[in-house]
Amino acid sequence: MSREQRVHTATLTTGHEPGSVRRARRRAAATVLARARQDGLQAAQERLAADRAESRDLQFLPRSGDHGPAALRTPIRFRVPKHQDTSAIWGAAYPFLAEGGLGADGVFVGRDLHSGSSFVYDPWVLYQRGLVTAPNMVVAGIVGAGKSALAKALYTRSLAFGRRVYIACDPKGEHTPIAEAVGGKAIALGPGMPARLNPLDEGHRPSGTDDATWHAQVTARRRTLVGALTETMLDRPLHPVEHTALDVALDTTVRTSDVPILPRVVHHLLAPERADDVDGRLAEDGRHVAHALRRLVRGDLAGLFDGPSTVRFDPSLPMLSLDLSRVAENNNALSVLMTCASAWLEAALADPDGGQRWVIYDEAWRLMAHPALLRRMDAHWRLARHYGIANMLVFHRMSDLDNVGDAGSAQRSLAASLLANAETRVIYRQEADQLGATAQTLGLTGTETTLLPTLGLGQGLWRIRNRSFLVQAQLHPDEARLFETGTRASGETQ
Repeated sequence: MSREQRVHTATLTTGHEPGSVRRARRRAAATVLARARQDGLQAAQERLAADRAESRDLQFLPRSGDHGPAALRTPIRFRVPKHQDTSAIWGAAYPFLAEGGLGADGVFVGRDLHSGSSFVYDPWVLYQRGLVTAPNMVVAGIVGAGKSALAKALYTRSLAFGRRVYIACDPKGEHTPIAEAVGGKAIALGPGMPARLNPLDEGHRPSGTDDATWHAQVTARRRTLVGALTETMLDRPLHPVEHTALDVALDTTVRTSDVPILPRVVHHLLAPERADDVDGRLAEDGRHVAHALRRLVRGDLAGLFDGPSTVRFDPSLPMLSLDLSRVAENNNALSVLMTCASAWLEAALADPDGGQRWVIYDEAWRLMAHPALLRRMDAHWRLARHYGIANMLVFHRMSDLDNVGDAGSAQRSLAASLLANAETRVIYRQEADQLGATAQTLGLTGTETTLLPTLGLGQGLWRIRNRSFLVQAQLHPDEARLFETGTRASGETQ
């Protein structure tokens, strides 16, 4: 029996493998593994050499990149790992990002302080591009912040684009020199002034209006206007019987007069014609209305509305301003004049060929105190797109809107709707005690709110829908001299 047979027999007998056999098998396995590793390493080296040879045959981009149309392009896909964090962290990580702006179409306003670029604004362009839903704006700021200069710069620079300007109320007379400088007209009304305004004038007839339509429009405008004047003088709404008495007196005046005027309406209210007074109570029903309107023809407001008009509202002029500085302290006269001016404006604004026009309401807080005027303003704002106009409301503080009417009243709701229908809000410097109300009304962020008291002269926070801009308005020296409204000694501008 050989040695291998004896080992095998011993293994079968004992069930154990001798140590020499196990060592031999391990050496054989190690040899096989080493040979496999050597073959794998050699294959890997061969593949690497082939890849290098293939790479040497490729044409790589030069270190400075390609020239011509392929500049700044690379065939390698740019991959950036995703990262999610808070806006505060991203603000620190990317501190030099700025708003792209509103484009270059429109009126130059000044410099965007965030991006350093020019800031251009045009409500009609923004509406056409769908960035705003209505071309109305509000401007608020304390005295001396520069809000009036901004309003004047916007509307005067718009004249070069074919727009016209209507100043619906100028209680300080500060727009008069501008109207004269641009070839427009300022109509100054007040006690002792030669100008007289007839509230019953037909007004401007829109082009393409037939006789029947024009007669219906004039009749409706006269009834609305005389009713608004009466409500203003009575400081209350008219009763139904008073409406009837006023309509009858107005119809009689128009039918029997070549030029209807208010004194004739008052006469027919106090002494109605027998054919019109069916039940004999018409004079009694219209007695309060007659005495209220009599103030406009014989009382403290005589000389303003008691005869044919001596001035004409010409909508073809580039700018028209209603100078009410002579009656600025008389709230009744101011509201009556504004009511008549609104009727003038409505006739001109209804003209489909009137073009695009700015309608400026300066010192708006005084106008909103009168319900009849507030209703007319609200109608103009709601029909801005139809008329092709852009309304601008200029006042001091957002809290001025809270002083209109009582809380929960219809007048307060109308005032709030003016702000809601203006998606462009320009806020100039505000006092510290106004920050909370301003931030709540406009939905300002904490950063925007703390910015308001620090704004300098001519600097404003522009909120256009959901976008914010910090803009420094810029004036030409000639504009600055023309727009100056403050005291010359102190150099203040408003």
